[in-house]
Amino acid sequence: MPPRKSPTLTEAELRLMKMLWQRGESAVGDLVAAMTESDALAYNSVLTTIRILEKKGYVTHRQEGRAFIYAPCVAEGDASKVEVRHVLQRFFGNSREKLLLSLLGDEEITPAELQRLKDAIQENANAPGDGQRGRAE
Repeated sequence: MPPRKSPTLTEAELRLMKMLWQRGESAVGDLVAAMTESDALAYNSVLTTIRILEKKGYVTHRQEGRAFIYAPCVAEGDASKVEVRHVLQRFFGNSREKLLLSLLGDEEITPAELQRLKDAIQENANAPGDGQRGRAE
């Protein structure tokens, strides 16, 4: 049985998506040329990864002469939401509270980060809506 198709991004896929989000439309050769020495991939590896991204629905292409020009069709913010939802479901049983408590328990969190989280929680609790926004799960 073939491996299950994952909606999340591998490290190599994410690296290429970040390049496409930053650069916009690009040919495979342009992506290879733009890679730094430390993260360089072979042309065929980039091509294979781009094709996988296209199958996953993250990129689209158009033909320009003999070259295919690839462009992101998922915004970076939307992709990050998919990843967070995936982690939320896999590790925290869809509990936002457990996820947030895990983040708060991290010894590396700074007082400034804590204050921004408090502000965001307060802002969310005061947001107009159906009365459900600020409640814990």
